[in-house]
Amino acid sequence: MLTNLRRIVLEFSQDLELENALLRLVKQVKRVMETDCCSVYLADYRHKKFILMASDGLSIDSLGQTSVAFTEGLIGLVGQREEPINISNSKQHPHFVHTPYVEEDEFNAFLGTPIIHQRKVLGIISIQQKQSRYFTEDEESFLVTLSAQIAMAVANAEARGIIDMPKDTQWLKQLTGIAGAPGIALGPIMISSPNADLGDVSLQKTESIDTQLHRFGNAIVKTRADFSQMADKLSEVINDESLDIFEVYIQLLDHASLGHEVEIKINSGWMAESALKLVIDHYIVQFEALDDSYIRERASDIRDLGNRLLLNLQQEVQANKVLPDEFILMADDVSASMLAEFQHKGLKGILSLSGSNNSHAAILARALDVPAIMGIGKLPLNQMEQQVVILDGYSGELFISPNETLIREYKHLIAEECLLADKVKQVENLPAITKDGRAIELLLNAGLLTGFEHSKNSGALGIGLYRTEIPFMNRSCFPSEQEQTKLYRQVLTSFSDQPVTMRTLDVGGDKSLPYFPIVEDNPFLGWRGIRITLDHPEIFLVQVRAMIRANQGLNNLEIMLPMIASVTEVDDATRLINQAYYELSTELSCKLVKPRIGIMIEVPSTIFQLRELAQKVDFFSVGSNDLTQYLLAVDRNNPRVASLYDAYHPAVLRALNIIAAESSKYLVPLSLCGELASEPAGALLLLAMGYDKLSMNPHNVARIKWVIRHVDFQRAKVMLSHALTFSTAKQVHSYLNEQLEYLGLGGFVRAGM
Repeated sequence: MLTNLRRIVLEFSQDLELENALLRLVKQVKRVMETDCCSVYLADYRHKKFILMASDGLSIDSLGQTSVAFTEGLIGLVGQREEPINISNSKQHPHFVHTPYVEEDEFNAFLGTPIIHQRKVLGIISIQQKQSRYFTEDEESFLVTLSAQIAMAVANAEARGIIDMPKDTQWLKQLTGIAGAPGIALGPIMISSPNADLGDVSLQKTESIDTQLHRFGNAIVKTRADFSQMADKLSEVINDESLDIFEVYIQLLDHASLGHEVEIKINSGWMAESALKLVIDHYIVQFEALDDSYIRERASDIRDLGNRLLLNLQQEVQANKVLPDEFILMADDVSASMLAEFQHKGLKGILSLSGSNNSHAAILARALDVPAIMGIGKLPLNQMEQQVVILDGYSGELFISPNETLIREYKHLIAEECLLADKVKQVENLPAITKDGRAIELLLNAGLLTGFEHSKNSGALGIGLYRTEIPFMNRSCFPSEQEQTKLYRQVLTSFSDQPVTMRTLDVGGDKSLPYFPIVEDNPFLGWRGIRITLDHPEIFLVQVRAMIRANQGLNNLEIMLPMIASVTEVDDATRLINQAYYELSTELSCKLVKPRIGIMIEVPSTIFQLRELAQKVDFFSVGSNDLTQYLLAVDRNNPRVASLYDAYHPAVLRALNIIAAESSKYLVPLSLCGELASEPAGALLLLAMGYDKLSMNPHNVARIKWVIRHVDFQRAKVMLSHALTFSTAKQVHSYLNEQLEYLGLGGFVRAGM
């Protein structure tokens, strides 16, 4: 059954037309499960009904014509209950609805299961049989597994359907993802394709056959050279039959083998990428259907070969690409390095098929004030190239090929955004103080891009978080003490009369060093932050020595320790900092100022040790991004659970409030340097809790100042008291957005003022 399942799913996902894929699916399922009928209904949420799209057993004339309301019949019941329903005699069931034109009178046994993607019922797949009986557990399991595996393909097909709508359609071509960074962008899409995966290729026809043949020929030459080079390099280390795989690859590329089959597909009108996908998928299906396990495993070799060919096809396209003056960057997974590469080349917004609003790409997008939508789902990237879109980073909405009316509306909103930006600049150099006199310090998060945040023009009162790991990442080995001293001196000098809080090396998790690889099954719960540097004091001591040396004569350095989970870690780190301080005092023969030491509160265990920790450090700084991640057990970079990550979750807000109360009780200065500080509602809640400092990206400083200066502290306290009573994040968001609207601050959380 597993082999049949693999074949059905693979053939379904590779079909260009959803209708054809569904028709083949029902035929295959009927045959494999030996039933009398198999049918698929797809959900139409606009009209709240399920439409019969494919069937082998019901009337052909009813396909596309028959529909069942969401609340009607057995199909509606499966959708409502969102679980399989197994009935021995469907006609006797109270929800059975007789529909004569589908010609199902002779069927009795019924098994239906929902097709669900990201908690949304996309459709129903059912099987029926004339004999009255319950379907077995194995049959039910097969259908449930099948529906789960085709759900993504159905969702992708729906997205393709939206993209493929004619430009003059009356329907709005709209997709929704995760709001990653606020703002609006309007312009053409530019695709960046650093990773090659045939699974992401959508099938496309072309008339430029000669061009496609030339492209494929070049890719063949490059791929053959790649494999030869790999084999030569490995032959220096090993010399056995394991290298034969490269010879097999090269033979498959020959004109008389796989390469010839791709050329035939191109000559029949397919794009080179599409032709390659069709041939490779065909081979994979054939291999995976075989009983011999060794031969079946060769499917992975074929897939590897196909992806290598695709990579070289994509690189050729990327090399010849001319960037438009202004564009919206789109990729399967937009990375921080992509943003760094394109930020000064006309980048107006980013669209990432995967990722969450707290991936590093989203965080960097907010730092750069670039509107972003994350986790928009699988789309045929090659069909999106040069498409004009409207990106709404407030709501996560993407409008493809918008009509003139919508363009005019959003251009008006963009103009209002510009007016709002001009307004907030008026308070750039004014203090962050409420209308009734409550003040709070606003600081900078720095270190993402060299020189980017080291400007005092933002109106911040210092650096609340300097990420020292970025210089470590842009190298081929650990930087020396002298190199680090030079860099830290530049940062400290830039804010010579203001405090600069430097976080010690914080790698691991989703931040890796190319020369210090860490491979773990669960990196966020593994070797990261202070755990690494305490295990490698030689790295920690060099960095701390460089910081203290750079601070000589300036005396504005504060050192912050990341990922603290216990008092012992603070003791061990403090001992090493003291060692570095006394060593340098002796070496430099002068009196050095010992920097203040603080810890990041981001591991939940520290919340319950604040009394002990308060006796050992000079300040606390909450890292709300990681604290939220650990409190909610959500990997913020995982698109499958990205929607569960929410800093306004009641548990997170209550934890932040407890931290503030305990810090005040023990007289420990408290700051917060996560993304929550740069959001208007979040800043007001933190102000009301009693946080002394908020650290954020430069472009948010004036915005948060404006918000704070237009609110009474007592009003913020009332907002906090209400927010802490809610039981869901949705309730918190609704209430806070309503309050911001009431205060005339709605323009900071939505498009328009």
